[in-house]
Amino acid sequence: MLASSRKHESEANEMGLIFMAMAGYNPSEAPEFWDRMNKLSNGQRPPIMLSTHPHPDTRQADLRKLLPKAMAIYNKN
Repeated sequence: MLASSRKHESEANEMGLIFMAMAGYNPSEAPEFWDRMNKLSNGQRPPIMLSTHPHPDTRQADLRKLLPKAMAIYNKN
């Protein structure tokens, strides 16, 4: 069940990145935002097998992979 929750969180991240680009916000800021959030947590998080959210490093890597698609949308605006 938790892996499914992480999958849904990852899908929400993708949708958020696309909506961000469509709304005129620079999607390249999303990975940096999550980097700041990660630093604020001071590394305190549940073990990945107990977490409902992707690991911050995974989340950032996924967002970076999606950036070309989001930037194409952003640059059309």
